[in-house]
Amino acid sequence: MQQLTQLRFVRALNPGQLVALAFAVAILVGALLLSLPAAHRGPGSAPLLTALFSATAAVCVTSHTLVDTSTYWTPFGQVVILILIQLGGFAIMTAASMIFLVLGRRLGLRGRLISQRDMAVINLDDARRVFLGIAAFTAVVELLVAAAICLRLWLGLDYPFLRAAWRGGFLGISAFNNAGFALWSGNLARFSTDWWILTPVAIAVMIGGIGFPIWLDVRRRLRRPKTWTLHTKLTLTAAGVLVPLGAALVAALEWTNPGTLHPMGPGNRILESLFTSINFRTSGFDTISIAHMHSQTRLIGDMLMFVGGGSASTAGGLKLATFAVLVLIVVSEVRGGRPAEAYRRAIPGPVLRQAISVAFISVSVVLFATIGLLILTPFNLDQCLFEVVSSFANVGLSTGITARLGTGAKWIEIALMYWGRIGPLTLAVALSVHERERLFAYPEERPLVG
Repeated sequence: MQQLTQLRFVRALNPGQLVALAFAVAILVGALLLSLPAAHRGPGSAPLLTALFSATAAVCVTSHTLVDTSTYWTPFGQVVILILIQLGGFAIMTAASMIFLVLGRRLGLRGRLISQRDMAVINLDDARRVFLGIAAFTAVVELLVAAAICLRLWLGLDYPFLRAAWRGGFLGISAFNNAGFALWSGNLARFSTDWWILTPVAIAVMIGGIGFPIWLDVRRRLRRPKTWTLHTKLTLTAAGVLVPLGAALVAALEWTNPGTLHPMGPGNRILESLFTSINFRTSGFDTISIAHMHSQTRLIGDMLMFVGGGSASTAGGLKLATFAVLVLIVVSEVRGGRPAEAYRRAIPGPVLRQAISVAFISVSVVLFATIGLLILTPFNLDQCLFEVVSSFANVGLSTGITARLGTGAKWIEIALMYWGRIGPLTLAVALSVHERERLFAYPEERPLVG
């Protein structure tokens, strides 16, 4: 009887709620494993809050850590973290790619056709093929990146082969999943001028942060970019603008900063600016000191992190397509209230409302969490805002205050990482599921705006 009740409870959940439940279970299991004595170097076991924080960061692919991954956790603990990273990144890609197929059962014929077209998926029978496609795509990218890093460590930096393979594999999985974890103290700071390490990491971060539906659409119609879905075009356009723009701004502001770029040569400054721009948006690999950056640069980082990566990707944030839709709404109003459109396609009203709703709620979450950190910690607005946005966007970069947070602030960060991983997706699904066509309309009356 109890099993039947549990089954009914699960079946009553919508796809977004199922994703949220699955991530919560993964975090709790991961926390229990990391709290075992075998996972912690030294006597005893890790404190439960430290284990929970680390498990949440791994599952939510956010490199916020209270401890040094390379020295605090044993090889067993590091393997647990790696598995949680892989589960978190793969699960969100798979769930978000398939979720509209499940919604298609509830949206009717028109909604089903729209969802299939926008997600580059044909029908529910394709679910298995999509799952296997994501698995193969993930494995190929991770193996290639791991091999490149392993060869660099082994042949170029004289690491023993097994050590190079382990660290290369860990970094390859972490990079593709936009997790930002690394097995060196100081993250990747020692490789800040190493093109052979940073280039494959940056490529993996970009590929994982764009999203499987985009690459599937591009592969199917590689020679016919005009036939790509609007979602693909908006995501690639936004990424193509924000990455070089962010790199240019970082370079302009930090070029002469002795604490960040100035000690490097011109070529390495350009590489580091580009790498930092990519990391601001999607991952938390730390190569230069965030604490020593100018406050203006950190504010740019706040904005890039908040936007995040592509939908159905391993990245967090508001998402590139959502940001693009918001920009198009503003453009349409500036042009006299014309319908929001791009690439000769009009964007439906429900999509516009969903984008505004997701953005408003996300901004509210960041605002109230920042106020919470200001109340609970001695840190200033710049530091607290950066910490909050980084947690919400599942990035993990920090000005160095994470390990110094009190218990209450740590719980806020745990909630932020969890919300950032599943919140926007769950909210978008909820809005889609509860969308109903009204058969009547009230008389219009215009309030004053502005």
